[in-house]
Order: sequence, then C-alpha cells, then structure tokens
Amino acid sequence: MTATALTAEHRSRLHRRVRFIVGFTITYNVLEAIIAIWAGSMASSAALIGFGLDSVVEVLSAAAVAWQFTRKHPERWEKATVRAIGIAFFALAAYVIIDAILTLTGVEEVDHSPLGIGIATLSLIVMPVLAWFEFRTGRELGSKSVQADAKQLLLCIYLSGTVLIGLLLNSLFGWMWADSVAALVVAGLAIREGIEAWRGDVESPFEALEDLEADD
Repeated sequence: MTATALTAEHRSRLHRRVRFIVGFTITYNVLEAIIAIWAGSMASSAALIGFGLDSVVEVLSAAAVAWQFTRKHPERWEKATVRAIGIAFFALAAYVIIDAILTLTGVEEVDHSPLGIGIATLSLIVMPVLAWFEFRTGRELGSKSVQADAKQLLLCIYLSGTVLIGLLLNSLFGWMWADSVAALVVAGLAIREGIEAWRGDVESPFEALEDLEADD
C-alpha cells in the first residue's frame, strides 16, 4: 500500500503507531544508555561506551521523529528530520573512533564487563523486532524519516552483536584489542548509515523478509 492510497483514518492510525514506537524506543534506550555507559566507563570499554552513546543517538533520532509527527503536516518535515538523523550517526562515529584509538594505543585498558555482555544480549533480542515493526510502518506510511529511524535501530543490532563478540573475546581470552576493533566496525557502519540518511537514500534493511511476504 502506498502513501497516496492511504485513507485519512488509516494514516491517522499509522501516525499513532509511529508515536508508540518512538515512545517505546526512547524509554528503552534511555535505560540502555545509562547502563551501557556506566558499565563501559567502569571497564574502560570503547565499544561498550559507544554502544551506550548509540542508545543516546537513538533517543535523539526517535525524538526527532516524534517531534515531526506532532506537526500538522509531518510530510513537510521529512528532509530536515532525516538529515538530523544523519548528523547523529556522524557524531556517534567520531566519538567511537577517538575512544577506540585511545584503547589501541594503550592509553586505556579494557576490563571484563558481565553487565555489558548482558545488556548487549538483551538488545539483540529486542531491537530486531522493534526495527522491523518500525520500518514496515514507515514503508506503509511512505515516510523516509521513520524508515531512517528504523535503520538507526538496525545499527543497534549490528552494534550489539559486534560489542558482544568483542566483550566475550576479552573476557574469555584477554584480547583487549578485540574491543577496539569492534568499536571501529561500529563507527564504519555509523558513517555509512549517516551518508545514506543525509542523501535521503533509505533502502529496506529487511529485503529478504519482504521478499518472503511478497511470495505469500
């Protein structure tokens, strides 16, 4: 269903769904940011601190979309909202790169973080469902800003997996460099997503699932 084919009632229902999604996203990520940044600071983990900062970026991104959908005509604010999300990606990447370099050069040492492992694992469970639900809603509504916000959640999934691997390698084998490598991978993903958001080039991150739905 395209945006032009939506009835006023259905469009209003989708707007309410978007507000629910971003409200849940903000609440979850505020808690996640507090836990991850605290745990990352205790362990001097660039990847875990970056994970927490990504949660902050997700809150800002969701807040931008929430603000957009309080406007009378949300469609008019599409470009500005998507670019704001792109800037948030770049800011995250810059911080993570600097912190990862400090760790790699031996300025900081990384300790074990069972709490970090736990929060990264939880995000791997929660975020895929939320990102899929939001992207599908944004596609149905024809909103690039909602789809861009969903890709921000998708980055959190990549980040959760990468951070989890880095933390486990450090805990099991004492490979402190794995944390920094994980952080740099995350920074690279953030830069790529930031460029796409800035250009307004928002492609579906769930193409395989969409193909299955089309076949059905």
